Amino acid sequence: PRTRPPPAGSTPSFRHHLSTQEKTPQICVVGSGPAGFYTAQHLLKHPQAHVDIYEKQPVPFGLVRFGVAPDHPEVKNVINTFTQTAHSGRCAFWGNVEVGRDVTVPELREAYHAVVLSYGAEDHRALEIPGEELPGVCSARAFVGWYNGLPENRELEPDLSCDTAVILGQGNVALDVARILLTPPEHLERTDITKAALGVLRQSRVKTVWLVGRRGPLQVAFTIKELREMIQLPGARPILDPADFLGLQDKIKEVPRPRKRLTELLLRTATEKPGPEEAARWASASRAWGLRFFRSPQQVLPSPDGRRAAGVRLAVTRLEGVGEATRAVPTGDMEDLPCGLVLSSVGYKSRPVDPSVPFDSKLGVIPNVEGRVMDVPGLYCSGWVKRGPTGVIATTMTDSFLTGQMLLQDLKAGLLPSGPRPGYAAIQALLSSRGVRPVSFSDWEKLDAEEVARGQGTGKPREKLVDPQEMLRLLGH
Repeated sequence: PRTRPPPAGSTPSFRHHLSTQEKTPQICVVGSGPAGFYTAQHLLKHPQAHVDIYEKQPVPFGLVRFGVAPDHPEVKNVINTFTQTAHSGRCAFWGNVEVGRDVTVPELREAYHAVVLSYGAEDHRALEIPGEELPGVCSARAFVGWYNGLPENRELEPDLSCDTAVILGQGNVALDVARILLTPPEHLERTDITKAALGVLRQSRVKTVWLVGRRGPLQVAFTIKELREMIQLPGARPILDPADFLGLQDKIKEVPRPRKRLTELLLRTATEKPGPEEAARWASASRAWGLRFFRSPQQVLPSPDGRRAAGVRLAVTRLEGVGEATRAVPTGDMEDLPCGLVLSSVGYKSRPVDPSVPFDSKLGVIPNVEGRVMDVPGLYCSGWVKRGPTGVIATTMTDSFLTGQMLLQDLKAGLLPSGPRPGYAAIQALLSSRGVRPVSFSDWEKLDAEEVARGQGTGKPREKLVDPQEMLRLLGH
């Protein structure tokens, strides 16, 4: 029911326009990775809501495009779902817009009924040890960005002329990086790995990759699928020290099933004689990878001339405490591990986006209760910036749906601003005055078609464009 009379002398069409606008919640989502798209998908369940997705890259999909390994194409199938969402008449994608630089969060909050921050974790956690800045040391995050065509990492050019690489960390990203370093390049040439990365990997002399962890086999952070893939990697054999697995058989009994299966696979690989097929494969393997447990990095050791990394000094640790809360404590012993390449894979980290948004720099998240940003009505968050950089795409999906649900509940309860909001119209005017040219979803589809066409000649699903300037030129911006 109408609560106030229409403005005097207003035409019916004007009246109609006002009333529909008041029923149209204008919502924006910052970030177009899984968290952003899944949040938008849930918000569109509201029959009138209009959702704008802002993205700092000129292209959508975040870590599905820039994080998922090129040899895991099936994981990228979620892009089809996200594309359906973007095709909704009530959803729009605006790439090449950096929130916090091109437009501020207060400006978005003024233009929309609600704002959801889903911009993920775009930094890597530093090791905070001496020598970390030496050439030959890089974050696994940057290395992944480099082979996946993330524009900011396209100049990385890692030096793979050494025979040993050390990865600090034992999660799925660490395994991804080890696998890409050791996979025969001809197995990668039909993936969407970038041309430049493939060229460097063809010249690689890396023969051995060590994955170093502070704790033991029971605390590794990778999953069984990734481990199995590593054990079956053509041309590479695993090196596991049976001594690291002593007494583990008894401990396995009380751990949860996924952890149990994972540990059993590690234990078998370390202690049992391989079957004839595997034995033959490992005997002829020219490359190897190994897990080093109970070691904590203290320092990256420089080469004699001090110009690059030549090894890592590790403190030997032992475990204190039980289960997941086990801590690694240094024993006082040290060990040097020579290598020419050090990749740190100790986690991703979110950055504060705008001074107006509360941020917990210790936890690296926006303080929130079920996705509602504390003390800022109408502001929400989802994904890694909400709960920290852990979990797979499915975890992010559930989490984003929850945030979407909270927002729609608040909308229904009348907790969001009433009255019309201009939405994108207001932001477009600001961006235009600042010389920012947003990239629409149909623009992205032109770039997508171009990438697919460039990949066709070489049998690749696509050849990714890696230079934002070239992307904008292709679009005539």
